[in-house]
Amino acid sequence: MRSPRNPRAIAGRVSVALGLRPSHSGGGTMPEKETLRRAKADKRAGKSPTTQAGEFVREEIHHVREGKHGARSAKQAIAIGLSKARRAGVDLPSPPASASDSTKRSAKSARRRASSRKRPSTKRARASERRLKREPRSTASRQALSRQAKTSARRRSQRSRSAAARKAARTRKRTQRQRAGAR
Repeated sequence: MRSPRNPRAIAGRVSVALGLRPSHSGGGTMPEKETLRRAKADKRAGKSPTTQAGEFVREEIHHVREGKHGARSAKQAIAIGLSKARRAGVDLPSPPASASDSTKRSAKSARRRASSRKRPSTKRARASERRLKREPRSTASRQALSRQAKTSARRRSQRSRSAAARKAARTRKRTQRQRAGAR
């Protein structure tokens, strides 16, 4: 019988309620309880799956910044976070048709892992963790993330960017009104 203080057991019980599962993902680390809690709160609040996944990406960026491991690029750190989110059961859309075959395969595998109870191979997890430890930490700097956001935005049309900004303003107003009403 597991001890009630076992963090994995607690994280598992906590996340089962909303269908989010703790994952044992690529780097051999599972999402922190706080990340799972935030993602669940987003799901309860009716926020989109990409917003829920943002919590996992945020955690990954923090891991790189605090030196737990590195990343080849800001894009890789984001991809690791999205993979963790899929493995935890966040209902993210499939990668775009323009994505490489390996990216599509990886996303499919992560989605399958969300419903499976199988633990990952310790050897593979340790190998990927060792590989990431050799990568630079500067990829999660403000400048690197800013550069990534700009290049990503540049790929979108003006209309798409404008619509996203309008939606952000709308939800920001709604959140502010809800906070004011709660006081």
